[in-house]
Amino acid sequence: MGVVPAHRFALLYDPGTIRHFAAIECKHRLLILDSIESQLRFEPDVQSRNRKSLERPSPIGATWELRLRPHNSFRVLYRVNRLGHAVLILAIGVKVGNKLYIGGEEIEL
Repeated sequence: MGVVPAHRFALLYDPGTIRHFAAIECKHRLLILDSIESQLRFEPDVQSRNRKSLERPSPIGATWELRLRPHNSFRVLYRVNRLGHAVLILAIGVKVGNKLYIGGEEIEL
């Protein structure tokens, strides 16, 4: 008997993420998209070293955070719909020190 494959989740992007990407240097965009694909396509709501459940939902409704290299300076904020097998990517930002910038604007988490 073979291994049962994990459920594949659809990755859905909020329309605002287009603006978020525009504020990030081009050289990092492919890395971010590849990381979203590899980290969130299967088991997006399982904690790992770079994937954390937020203690409280963010102002934009995200309940999870994915940290990306280099230096864990990029953040992907998302919400999981387990019943619908979908991940809604709500924001993509850059962490500078203890501040998070999404679309070039600082936001509070």
